[in-house]
Amino acid sequence: MERPGKFEHFRWVGDKRTQVVYDVDNLVDSSIIDELMESSSYTCFGPDNLAEARNRGYRPFNGTGTDT
Repeated sequence: MERPGKFEHFRWVGDKRTQVVYDVDNLVDSSIIDELMESSSYTCFGPDNLAEARNRGYRPFNGTGTDT
C-alpha cells in the first residue's frame, strides 16, 4: 500500500489507542491506516524500526486484530 502523506518517510505507524504498530509497507488492508489517520491517534518512531516501536510498548499487528 502507499504510505500516508504525513508518514511518507516512515514505515512503522503506531495506534495510540491499542498500542499496535503497523508495517505500512506490508499491510494488505489499507482501510486500517485510513481509519487510523482519521482518528488522529497515530504516532511514528525514531528510529523508524520495529525494535523502537517495541521499546515504547507497541506490539506488531498480526492481521487478526489482536496483538502478537
